[in-house]
Amino acid sequence: MTPQRQGVAGVVLAQTTLGTLGLCVIEVGTDPLSTAFYRCAIAALALAAYGALRGDLRVLFHLPARVLFLALLSGVLMVGNWVLFFEAIRRSGIAVATIVFHVQPFVMVLIGALVFRERLCLPTLGWIALALFGLALATGIFDAPEGHGPDWIGVLCAVGAAIFYAVVTIIAKGFPRSNGAQLTLLQCLCGVLILAPWLPLPPQNLGAEQWAWLAMIGGVHTCAVYVLLYNALPKLPTATAAVLLFLYPISAIAVDAFWYRHAVTGLQIMGCLCVLLASLAITLKCGGPAGCRPEQVDRLRNRQAAAGGDSVPPIAKPMVAAERGSMASNG
Repeated sequence: MTPQRQGVAGVVLAQTTLGTLGLCVIEVGTDPLSTAFYRCAIAALALAAYGALRGDLRVLFHLPARVLFLALLSGVLMVGNWVLFFEAIRRSGIAVATIVFHVQPFVMVLIGALVFRERLCLPTLGWIALALFGLALATGIFDAPEGHGPDWIGVLCAVGAAIFYAVVTIIAKGFPRSNGAQLTLLQCLCGVLILAPWLPLPPQNLGAEQWAWLAMIGGVHTCAVYVLLYNALPKLPTATAAVLLFLYPISAIAVDAFWYRHAVTGLQIMGCLCVLLASLAITLKCGGPAGCRPEQVDRLRNRQAAAGGDSVPPIAKPMVAAERGSMASNG
């Protein structure tokens, strides 16, 4: 099997497996804080074992201070992302929470515009408008029975999770690409430390069935899925990877419909397609660049240097360096 086919198989397996995450979150029956804590703890143990077998754990003891800071910062945000997303699933259901969460690419576009002060081009604004329209349809607000509208707290939790994840994605670009599993391990360890003092459900209060679901969430949906993705994505062209990554929301909606018999209306399906189409277009930068390219940053810096200052905000500097590195590695 060629490396590209291996990459496709790995991403397909990871994304379809991830589609059952919402099912596990609902079936485990624990609160979002407890679910996130045990996800971090179990995934950290599994990733540590994986790293020990590969002999990669020593890398963690030689990380530069800046990289370690970025990893821990992303860990804090990842914990917030998981807690909010689990709460969104609990309140709004798997399908709605997953669709709303996939506004994440548009959040990254807006962050790029605010941080790098880049002008948004007309096609990008059009894709964002299409996504917002699809999002409104997907929540079910237009075809819900009277008095049974969407849970707006759940919707807002999903949007908050998307914002956190967008920032995590940007920060993660500053971490060495070959150490993706180590980044996830550090994030999970950070999550254990953050959530332990606030843990509502101690281990002795969990039943055997709950431990089984939590083992799925931490061992399979985090450790195994992340390892698969980190190994598979570098083997694929950007366009192929971008398309395959949308197997997750599609499979999650299918699981919700099959397992819980949650009927998805025609308008919700149309909204989902609008969100996914717009998200794919933004990911592939259809119609214009979605982020600040290095040459644009250089022009900004040169302009400001002539005026005696630095035009790149301090928070943007690691992102700029990461973007240069990622573009170079993508050829």
